[in-house]
Amino acid sequence: MKTVLDCLESGSRYLEERGIEDARRNMQWLVAKQLGCSRLDLYLQFDRPLEEGDLVPLRDALKRRAAGEPLQHLLGTIEFCGHEFRCDSRALVPRPETEELVARILQRPIPRPCRLADVGTGSGVLGLSLAKAYEPDCVEAVLTDLSRDALALARENADRLDLQPTIVEGDLLANVEGRFHLIVANLPYVPEIERDTLSTEVQHDPPDALFAGPDGLALIRRFVPEARHHLEPNGTLAMEIGCEQGSQVTPLLSEAGFGAVHLENDLSGAPRFVFAQPPAPP
Repeated sequence: MKTVLDCLESGSRYLEERGIEDARRNMQWLVAKQLGCSRLDLYLQFDRPLEEGDLVPLRDALKRRAAGEPLQHLLGTIEFCGHEFRCDSRALVPRPETEELVARILQRPIPRPCRLADVGTGSGVLGLSLAKAYEPDCVEAVLTDLSRDALALARENADRLDLQPTIVEGDLLANVEGRFHLIVANLPYVPEIERDTLSTEVQHDPPDALFAGPDGLALIRRFVPEARHHLEPNGTLAMEIGCEQGSQVTPLLSEAGFGAVHLENDLSGAPRFVFAQPPAPP
């Protein structure tokens, strides 16, 4: 009978042979999920025999991971900014860069109390993480998305964090009322021409959460003027963009009437984040 250690060893080799990065860590997560324990707990159970009732679903999960299905979809959750969120095919798998964006926003002098909007929220990780960090000074968090499925996932994640945001189904800010001290967005920004070049894992994300026209800027072009209209005079707009789009996005913000526009690099040195504010009053 296979033990936990046997399963970890054979499963890791299987994933490595199929080009899965960090294969052993992936296998540890899959086994831990099946056994209902943490990855660290596995070290205390190496000799534990695995029943066929555990091995059958593990084999299925292993094959799906080897075929490129995201680990987060198989686990059903992802850790983001110290919280556990539900994660599945209804929305984009949150990336480390977006987590970095949250950290950068939290370093900025956002007025308190504040009203914030997360546009194109997907699973809600960006807006909900900020709302949780600003609690109780966040008087209202508005999460908006065109996808009803994504909004259902965002609602589930809000419940996990014991938050009660306003959920709005609609195109960008079309159905949103009022002004905000903080507007954040990680909108689709991948050019259509790159569709066939994406990894198998990324292709499991909803296409509408990835692609935005021939150059990837179709949504951002429409969003920037709307955001300017919905921003308080002392408010801040924060966006994640493609690492080659900064030279195109910053002029869009200036043309829309933003005063202070800053492009910042992510930890890898790529220009990934844009911060903008209305012009200072005379």
